[in-house]
Amino acid sequence: MPEDQLTDADKGKKIAEESESGGRSLSGRAVRIVSVIAIAMSLFQLYTGFFGELPGSKQLSIHLTFAIILCFVYFPITRKARRDRLPVYDLIMAVVGGAAAFYLFINYDHIVTSVGAAENYDLIIGGILIVLVLEATRRSISPILPIITILFLLYAYFGPYLPGELAHRGFRVRRIVDHIFMTGQGLWGVPLRVSATFVFLFVLFGAFLERIGAGKYLIDLSFALMGRFRGGPAKAAVVASCAMGSISGSSIANTVTTGAMTIPLMKKVGFKSSTAGAVEVAASTNGQLMPPIMGAAAFIMAEIIGVPYIAIVKAAFIPAVLSYAAIFSIVHLEAVKENIRGLTKEEMPPVKKTILSGLHYLIPLVLLIYLLLVIMWTPTTAGAWSIVACVLVALGNNFYRERIKFPNARPDGTAHLDAAYDDYMARPAGFFRRRTSSELLGALENGARNMAGIAAACACCGIIIGVVTLTGLGLKMAILITEAAGGSLLLTLIFSVFACIILGMGLPTTATYIIMAAMTAPAIMTISADLNLGLPVVAVHLFVFYYGIVADDTPPVGLCAYAAAGISGADPVKTGFKSFRLDLAAFTLPFMFIYNTKLLMIGTTWRELLYIVPVCIIGMFCWSVFIQGHWKTRTYIWERFVFLGLAFLLVNPGHISIAGMHINQHLVNLSAIVLLVLIYFWQKSRLRSTQTTA
Repeated sequence: MPEDQLTDADKGKKIAEESESGGRSLSGRAVRIVSVIAIAMSLFQLYTGFFGELPGSKQLSIHLTFAIILCFVYFPITRKARRDRLPVYDLIMAVVGGAAAFYLFINYDHIVTSVGAAENYDLIIGGILIVLVLEATRRSISPILPIITILFLLYAYFGPYLPGELAHRGFRVRRIVDHIFMTGQGLWGVPLRVSATFVFLFVLFGAFLERIGAGKYLIDLSFALMGRFRGGPAKAAVVASCAMGSISGSSIANTVTTGAMTIPLMKKVGFKSSTAGAVEVAASTNGQLMPPIMGAAAFIMAEIIGVPYIAIVKAAFIPAVLSYAAIFSIVHLEAVKENIRGLTKEEMPPVKKTILSGLHYLIPLVLLIYLLLVIMWTPTTAGAWSIVACVLVALGNNFYRERIKFPNARPDGTAHLDAAYDDYMARPAGFFRRRTSSELLGALENGARNMAGIAAACACCGIIIGVVTLTGLGLKMAILITEAAGGSLLLTLIFSVFACIILGMGLPTTATYIIMAAMTAPAIMTISADLNLGLPVVAVHLFVFYYGIVADDTPPVGLCAYAAAGISGADPVKTGFKSFRLDLAAFTLPFMFIYNTKLLMIGTTWRELLYIVPVCIIGMFCWSVFIQGHWKTRTYIWERFVFLGLAFLLVNPGHISIAGMHINQHLVNLSAIVLLVLIYFWQKSRLRSTQTTA
């Protein structure tokens, strides 16, 4: 279809597809061959999920082989290149890259025993693989990550010529390639290992949930619950993106999936186009923080710091809730300020019917949480069996519809052409109908398509980690940051924030986190040790992870903003700036859990949490009022600063000292809430006076 004939939603989906799921639209024999490769990748990952990983790095070799091949066949060499055919040069690079990655599998014993004494042909193949990994990442993610990787490689080579603490003895090309390709500290390191195990199955799990209709159910449920309230579609977007974030680790996929429905309705009730897009971007971006599926970076974090993945999920839960509470409150205040209505009863799906219609879609998600939290299975095994649950739910759902609800329907689907049956046929196809095989295979293919770029990026990050370990750059950066901060934890955290945001302007969250985990996280831990603060390592890494997420919608680069703008018809840069402003409501959250680790459920009880969480939610609301400059009515300047003060008082982790006197935090919180109530009645009185005058 010509570009000018596409709807706004189609434009947004096209951006998403080109950035995450492959930019080519192949046909004929080519598309069938590529589909077979993608499906084979998913089946291989499922097999190892059920029966165990291949020994050593053989699993990684096969995983990267599939990923490189798919990157070169899915993604064209440039954005302007033809997308309806597969050029010979891309086919050659796919074959060569796949063969280079598969070399480790074939010659595993030789490579393991040849570290430091590699043959020339080993290094040639390793060099070819490094180059093609960089190119695959450039195509599938962005040019920024390969450029940064190349700078790290140059740093390893030109070390003797660098000034000060950054200088090192330097390494020849042979030594660099040997370390990156022949050891488990480079290309075959933690990032790719996590991609080849946990991450793939969770991405595949999300693809299956989408296919069986869980995504649509969560969106419908959000509208049913929130649509009638002031600014209802925006609040539904926040709730839907939060729910979608729990089953999808991709912010751009979340933006497009929920935004196709929420953005037009937000515009319909009175939100500006840029605001409608910004709400969806902010809500979808924060979805990466919502357990149980938090994207590749969360799994890599668990491996880097050496804790079970469930520990990351547990620690991230309350910050995720507070983050969405902040976004929800600022959206509410925006609706109040602009006097935006909710949806009418006719525009909303019925609440009870909607809830009951899709409860079975939650079974796989509940099972996943049960397997992770209660039985304590590994994420790999839990993810594999949750996929089986998706298939069983789809089979059971369609058995009910075809054999009980519509027992007289003819195979060609022409009987019972009433509204209920039309609705049934419009839903994702079941596995009992003629489209059964295509839907099942489609989920397998989509999982592999979505993972190809992630795997390439993880391999690229492995190269960076290899350079860091080879040169000792991590320790050098920790020393530099510590000296620059003058031993101040706050300054170190601020430096880390700026670094995360700058890197995140061009890098995906996973890459941003990995680089910052190697560079700034050690500096924070060093200062924590020097000051005897005892910061938990999970708190430090979640701090870095969170700002890597926020950087996803940092203008002018954020792809989420471009996808949302494609749907809303607004300017993408303006949408990006507005989404960043909405995210400011939760911008202080990582500082909160650094200084108050109880928010991460570390060293606390349920009784304490029942007190801390509501108080922090109120504090986040005060912060939102400060940003918006509006509550019941427009706030005066002095009121905004009062709200700013209340926000800091309510999220303060411990006691407050004034002139050497310690004031009980509970008393401070109570006083702050009383003041908040007084301001509420004060603003309500002003609002009545204004309305009476009008």
